[in-house]
Amino acid sequence: MKCIVCIGLFSFLSMTLTAQIPTTLTVRAKAKDAKFIGSSIGGAFIKVTDALTGEVLAKGYTKGTTGNTTTIMSLELYMYEHKSDIYTASFQTQIPLSEPTLITIEATAPARHREAAIKASTQIWMIPGRNILSDGIIIEIPGFIVDILKPNTHQFIPKDSLDMGLLTIKANMVMMCGCTISDGGTWNAREMEVTAIIKKDGTAFRSLPMANGNTPNIFEGSFLVEEAGQYQITVYGFDPRTYNAGVDVVNIIIK
Repeated sequence: MKCIVCIGLFSFLSMTLTAQIPTTLTVRAKAKDAKFIGSSIGGAFIKVTDALTGEVLAKGYTKGTTGNTTTIMSLELYMYEHKSDIYTASFQTQIPLSEPTLITIEATAPARHREAAIKASTQIWMIPGRNILSDGIIIEIPGFIVDILKPNTHQFIPKDSLDMGLLTIKANMVMMCGCTISDGGTWNAREMEVTAIIKKDGTAFRSLPMANGNTPNIFEGSFLVEEAGQYQITVYGFDPRTYNAGVDVVNIIIK
């Protein structure tokens, strides 16, 4: 009789230990020196895999707001205080676990802006039944989103159509969360370097500093075009305080 009881108890404990327990995982992607990457910029794509086998356990996009600017950027946070609130963008999923599992969390952001997207990852141990909530796991995404607005990709430009022979380069640059860069703003354009590197027919031609005027996010500069040819324009943004950087490239033909 005792043996039957022991066998039954052992079977029950074995089932308990091998049962898969749905365990909640919360992941957020945060732009370096800025706010969370949410719905307004298309979100971050999150992929969760078993670190040992590579099996995909969950995937999806962060959704929600970029968060509270004051909380994220202005206040000194103490140990265990949170940067997010219930509206702040996140990806939340439930993963069935039967034992402690090492997982890899990969974030690609901004997911809808492939040319600017950066991939970052981390690994954590997940314990069955021990939910990861609140701020959850925050993955930092460095960089800027840079878009050259003018000239357009592969644009043909007659040299005699240029005003006084000057070609204007215009670019839009924002933080990876979409936050505004402006003169004297929270993300101060004065502290950032934006430069166009110009090649003509494959050879380095000149470097052109670009400035932010009265329009947030917009940087401009002009240079004198003396000869027709194929031009490649690379615009980069760089912040020497945080080492954030972003790049965009266009090729044009001046004839």
